[in-house]
Amino acid sequence: MSTITDAQVSVPAQRLLGKVALVTGGGSGIGESITRLFHIHGAKVCIADIQDNLAKQLSESLGGEANVSFYHCDVTSEDDVRGAVDFAVEKYGTLDIIVNNAGTFGSICPDIRDASLSEFDKVFSINVKGVFNGMKHAARIMIPKKKGSIITIASIASTTGGIGMHPYTGSKHAVVGLTKSVAAELGKHGIRANCVSPYAILTALTLANLPEALRYGDVAAGFRNFMRANANLQGVELTTDDVANAVLFLASDESRYISGDNLMVDGGFTNVNHSLGVFR
Repeated sequence: MSTITDAQVSVPAQRLLGKVALVTGGGSGIGESITRLFHIHGAKVCIADIQDNLAKQLSESLGGEANVSFYHCDVTSEDDVRGAVDFAVEKYGTLDIIVNNAGTFGSICPDIRDASLSEFDKVFSINVKGVFNGMKHAARIMIPKKKGSIITIASIASTTGGIGMHPYTGSKHAVVGLTKSVAAELGKHGIRANCVSPYAILTALTLANLPEALRYGDVAAGFRNFMRANANLQGVELTTDDVANAVLFLASDESRYISGDNLMVDGGFTNVNHSLGVFR
């Protein structure tokens, strides 16, 4: 659950005032924090999600459709994504920002000999095809306007092996490549494309996909302890709000000359190697 409240942001500090955003998977987890923070900063937000009840509840809690609306959307369906983008434009007049947040870890299978191609296809369909659909239809609206920000939630697995299962790691590498390619094409239109790659965060999706070694006792506490022990930056626990703040930066005009980037929100995890114990 997001801890950000309206009281924490004064009206003059609103960084997305007058902008319209679409957030896939915006009804829970990281997506929920992004939706809440965008709303606080003055954006009109369309939540595109398959979790109807959660998305509707979130929309209602933020003032209803005048501020935050909901569109049922399976990101693997181009028709659904096209419909979500058109819905946002019809409701709020335009589309300035899309956050491709919807994703899946896939099932746990640490032995490639046992890997299922159907599972591989499922993960890539959501994590890569879903992102491509969002990029394509956001660009359809943004190109004529000559501006826009396309943001995709990747992962530390987008740069480093051994963090997730093969389909997940491959899919997150793929979306970084897609982002670089889209940034290259759309730069001439004044449109930016970037990724945000967080360290592991405790969410319902994370808990549902924990390896067996961590499924004992207080699972949430065990996860936190494990991630804290393996983190580089100590004394700080990464939350969904931290990721939302990074997304807010890339969505706002404060990052107006940043494109093609993969912003690591990982406390330096992917930038260091403590295996030799030089500093630990």
